[in-house]
Amino acid sequence: MSKKERGLGRGLDALLAGTMDGDYEPVREMNIDEIHPRADQPRKRFEEESLQELADSIKEHGILQPVLVRPLKNGYEIIAGERRWRAAQLAGLSFIPVVVRDIDDQKAAEITLIENIQRDDLTVVEEARAYRRLADQFGYTQEVIAERIGKSRAYVANTMRILNLPEEILQMLEEGQLNAGHVRPLLSLPSAEQQLAAAKEIAENKMTVRQVESKVKKKQIKLNIPPDKPVELIEIQEKIQQHFATRAAVTRQGKGGKIEIAFYSDEDLERILELMGILE
Repeated sequence: MSKKERGLGRGLDALLAGTMDGDYEPVREMNIDEIHPRADQPRKRFEEESLQELADSIKEHGILQPVLVRPLKNGYEIIAGERRWRAAQLAGLSFIPVVVRDIDDQKAAEITLIENIQRDDLTVVEEARAYRRLADQFGYTQEVIAERIGKSRAYVANTMRILNLPEEILQMLEEGQLNAGHVRPLLSLPSAEQQLAAAKEIAENKMTVRQVESKVKKKQIKLNIPPDKPVELIEIQEKIQQHFATRAAVTRQGKGGKIEIAFYSDEDLERILELMGILE
């Protein structure tokens, strides 16, 4: 086992060990059409070139590690191995080897997250959203998440804070225009407008992380940044963010304006609607 895997909290082996008391089946061949990916799979992007390379390997050598699935009413859901399942489809396979285990929602989410982290397949945004789902859906604290994945609570907290940035910046992260080191300093800027303007400046000028940290610290990132909001709007915005525990934006438009409240999953939306009293 690699040094990295030893450091990942309980690890996959420990998580899977709790499911082996007679509620699993040995490896068997299953029709690929009976298998479905998880809706809340943390990883949303699968590189086509990498998938094709795996598909070519599968054509030559077969699938060396079975896909872990659990039974559902409409077939079987992938817990670990979606990339192998996708590559097998590209390779034209009709049947793939699987292991079936009866795993509850909480453990399934945890196994899926840790498998992806161990493979380094998640972007920082995907990782942050996965942590948010564990917190919102299962009530995990940052301390519990940190223990599960073998990282510090500060690492988990700093990763989740990235979701407080504007959605356009998160998209830039997903597309590789920025990295986590670029955007973490932007969290100290007082408004979403300033954060977005600074992010565009960083991308356009291809700034290094050290340059960004230095400029933010010295308050030198000012190009194309709109004027600060009135103090009263900033106070309202901060109160909304505290109440709903998510990013919010309050902007003026003539005599009126708009309020934007961000959510990061279906569960997060339901939580916010419950706080509004819309759902009971």
